[in-house]
Amino acid sequence: MDSKVTTSQPKDDRHNEFAKVKMSEAIAFGCGSIFQNFVFGLLGSYLLFYFTNVDQIASYAGAAIFLIVNWINVIWDPIVGVIIDKRKPTKHGKYKPLILGWGLPMMACAVSLFIPIPNFKGIFLVAGGTYIATNMIYTMISLPWGSLLASITRDNESMTRLISVNTLVGNIGYWLIQTIFPVIVQLMSPDKVMKKIGLFGLKLPLGNYAQPAAKPAWFKAYLLYMVIGFCGMLFAYFRVHERVLPSPKEEQKIHFSDYWTVLKQSRGLRVFCWFVLCACLWNSLSNGVWPFFMQYNIGHSEWIAAIGTIGSIPGIFLVALWPWFRKHFGKKGFFYFFIIMFIVGELLLWIWSVTPLKNSMWMGYLGSFLKSWGLTSATGYMWRLSPELITFAEYHTGKRPAGIIKALTGLVYKIGTVIASFLPAFINGLFKFNSHAQVQTPHALFGIQITQIWLPIIIAALSYYFMSKYPLTDKQVDDMNKAIVERKGAEKD
Repeated sequence: MDSKVTTSQPKDDRHNEFAKVKMSEAIAFGCGSIFQNFVFGLLGSYLLFYFTNVDQIASYAGAAIFLIVNWINVIWDPIVGVIIDKRKPTKHGKYKPLILGWGLPMMACAVSLFIPIPNFKGIFLVAGGTYIATNMIYTMISLPWGSLLASITRDNESMTRLISVNTLVGNIGYWLIQTIFPVIVQLMSPDKVMKKIGLFGLKLPLGNYAQPAAKPAWFKAYLLYMVIGFCGMLFAYFRVHERVLPSPKEEQKIHFSDYWTVLKQSRGLRVFCWFVLCACLWNSLSNGVWPFFMQYNIGHSEWIAAIGTIGSIPGIFLVALWPWFRKHFGKKGFFYFFIIMFIVGELLLWIWSVTPLKNSMWMGYLGSFLKSWGLTSATGYMWRLSPELITFAEYHTGKRPAGIIKALTGLVYKIGTVIASFLPAFINGLFKFNSHAQVQTPHALFGIQITQIWLPIIIAALSYYFMSKYPLTDKQVDDMNKAIVERKGAEKD
């Protein structure tokens, strides 16, 4: 039985739970992730900057928007998770129809955040209401998408390929967000001045994108990104196959109480949730104030493209090395190595910002490279643990609560987002950041430094600790997968 499970490869593998996933399917899955990166990544990196500098919403008011919106998600995510798990598959799959059906509403809501209307007294309410709708619809896509990953195959080698390729393609999208997006916005913004962007000596006419007059530029740039992302999602819809699906009997067993059941039974899930919370925090904090850090602490916002390009290299070109690091360092050692690398990169960025070296780009290149390599590797590969936690729950409960576990980990991630989105605005307000000033006080600059450097370092160290407590081994997961398939076969007989 085992040999058939692990080696048999039928011609049509769409129903083979141990299918070897082809590279084309892995790339298609990564293209679908670009759409989510363009929503979640771009809003996480630039929306606070847009609210405070372009909409000119006060820092504390901006913090309140993020706090309210994300706490709504804390209630909304568990509800959606159960709905997804109880949903019956159609001929197009269990998860893909939801992703396609909510794609256009997602795009419309996200673009609405940047509609170039004049600033007025109640813009705080408009921004908050639109952000609530955007986040609720985003959940209707992100939870099925996370569940889709675990439904593609049970094969460990293929799952590593999926995660690696997904991270590679997703990081290309993230590079387009962090590096190219601000340049596109500045190219379309008013008050243009020829500036070197630090990329092969290239000079471009860049405008001031931190003013209300730049609203049309933000809108056009984000609309372009949403159209590209939606096309990537369509490509994924037609090329990715769902193979590992729960039986009708398993779907009927799903209840809200399963959130407590899976948490209680799985120490690995509890540890993973803590790791996800920390990873979200040091990821979001270090990226969320990056525009502020470059604009005010370094004083060279025109370098964002060049430094971002160097920082994107690990996430695009070095993902292929993940299997090597995984093989030589082991599962936990992989995370230890890259968390330490992230901390070293952050310390180099701090040295860059407080010394005369900030007028030279090489230290920024080095710090950004190490920080990004550590960050993209540790936070990207952590989702490789999610399918094995679903397997653990399925083995012990007789259910396959993919949506529930994705909702639970997504909920933890969004709690981290609540904190990470609130903290920068709160700290900016606490340290008297003035969005109307071209130059900030030393006190305000120190506040940006805390959010960009010191908090991420402390939280990354906590991530290291939690990973040391993760209990599941590869052999345990393989044995559970084989036992589950054997059990399903016995039930059919």
